[in-house]
Amino acid sequence: MSSYRHPGIVFTDRYFTVPLDHSDPGGEQIEVFGREAVASGRTGEELPWLVYLEGGPGFGARRFVGTEAWLGRAVQEFRVLLLDQRGTGLSTPANRQTLPLRGGPREQADYLTRFRSDSIVRDCELIRPQLTGGEPWTVLGQSFGGFCAVRYLSAAPEGLKAVLITGGLPSLDAHADDVYRAAYPRIERKVAAHYARYPQDVERAREITAHLLEHPIESAGHRLTAEGFQSLGIMLGGGSGSHQLHYLLENAFVRTPHGTELSDT
Repeated sequence: MSSYRHPGIVFTDRYFTVPLDHSDPGGEQIEVFGREAVASGRTGEELPWLVYLEGGPGFGARRFVGTEAWLGRAVQEFRVLLLDQRGTGLSTPANRQTLPLRGGPREQADYLTRFRSDSIVRDCELIRPQLTGGEPWTVLGQSFGGFCAVRYLSAAPEGLKAVLITGGLPSLDAHADDVYRAAYPRIERKVAAHYARYPQDVERAREITAHLLEHPIESAGHRLTAEGFQSLGIMLGGGSGSHQLHYLLENAFVRTPHGTELSDT
């Protein structure tokens, strides 16, 4: 373990060993990383634990600077574990670079079945007694982390003192397609509101799309297409996302010896 200080916070890096397949506890083992956060001046106190489950799936826990966002509020009451769910962050990775080690597509797909919410919850239940001495803890689930929290409530409620969910609450009877279809009108309104705020972005988005239709971009193993560019609309779901998207679009092109190209930005 290593500890270091930020303004108002002491962080401690922790690694835990868990089975890749919880039905075979003596088989292959992987690492799960968690970053403990506690308020400065309270490091020696007995505080209840809160484990944070990030969204995604596929994202490690947010890397906070000091007491920013909700962490400053949380450490007023809790010792917080910012968990990199298995396969993400500093946990044993499962990504496009590491998956070929498992074999072909079929073998990779089978391997990834070990990285679902059921395994994430069982990881938590192995980690919890190491930190709390067996006492239940509070879970904060964001987006996909909320789905994991619901799984936790179903599979191991005895490990939970409370559950906080910010998004990621699955429907009891609706199909995922129903949820997406219900979102389409809202997305349409957000796009229209963005273009009303920044009308110059209409032509810029068309220019970018036309360029990508003629010249898809290959970079660092990824291929940026017109459809990929459209996915930037996810930024409109955030509070300042419309402004961030505008600043990205306004810096889209650069003149080069080979003519106008999309900028690295």
